[in-house]
Amino acid sequence: MGTGNKKLSDILSGGKLILLGAIIGVVILFSLLNPNYFSTANLINILLAASLTGLVAIGEAYLIIGSLCDLTPGSLVAFSGVLGATLAAKGIPFGAVILITLTVGAAVGLFNAFMINEIKLEAFIATLVSQAIFRGLAYIICSGKPVSIKNQSYIALGQARIIGIPVSVWLMIILMVIFGFILAKTKFGRSIYAVGGNKAAARLAGLNPKRINYVMFLMLGLLCALGGIVFSSRMHSGQPAANINLEFDAITAVVLGGVAFSGGVGDMAGVALGILLLQAFNTGLTMVNVPAFWQYVARGGLLLIALTSDFIRKRNRERALLEAGKKALR
Repeated sequence: MGTGNKKLSDILSGGKLILLGAIIGVVILFSLLNPNYFSTANLINILLAASLTGLVAIGEAYLIIGSLCDLTPGSLVAFSGVLGATLAAKGIPFGAVILITLTVGAAVGLFNAFMINEIKLEAFIATLVSQAIFRGLAYIICSGKPVSIKNQSYIALGQARIIGIPVSVWLMIILMVIFGFILAKTKFGRSIYAVGGNKAAARLAGLNPKRINYVMFLMLGLLCALGGIVFSSRMHSGQPAANINLEFDAITAVVLGGVAFSGGVGDMAGVALGILLLQAFNTGLTMVNVPAFWQYVARGGLLLIALTSDFIRKRNRERALLEAGKKALR
């Protein structure tokens, strides 16, 4: 019993309790403004809308903990959706469509890692390059027009539900548990924290930061490609203009969830709460008819709050380390 309580207290640490309180506060606020907000259908819609951001946030969390970031996801998800729809329209079996699209997504991730590891570009610049390239390619392969999906197996992926909850939500939950376990309990996960905390020290400890970077970007590429397939199946079409600023939402959720933008700190439980808070907030703004341009302002404000909180947490960690060092010297 004591061990179970200890695990629960680890999961619901101070920062996570604040996030949980914020989620409850957002739900109460928007439920008062619109009674339909707190309905089973709408809560499932919130989870459905969060599922794509959640898939991307898993990969972004790994990268940010590793002291990197990726601005490609929105473009890569759109490109993957268009690619999958185009392949399906040519009569390629759905299984092969998935395999080809995931392979291309993985290749994009490796390309990003190559630019960072071998050409020595900053992650921000390298992935900004890919963002432009793959958004452009998404438009090129479909001549700027959405590609309709007729393949019933493809469409079924977006419509299927298990005990009333969409498959994409279950997919997000399962992958968050798997990747959360890898991050917290495996040697590879510990290596990411080490590289993010101090790359030079990690290298001296025998770790290979380049190889870790390749794996992390490969993972995010796969997650984006999977997200593109799921999103296009839900929309019944591949849309080249879709998912603009998806990476912005994913990074906001990750930082809200307690992942330090400077690297080396964070976990998947916090990321899950950050995703729920972000999507509950976004859905609430829509349901109370806040104009779209004010929603952008509100999301920017939420990111500012997340970054400010990250700065305060970093300062507190540094003070705690300094105090511990002083005590050790006494």
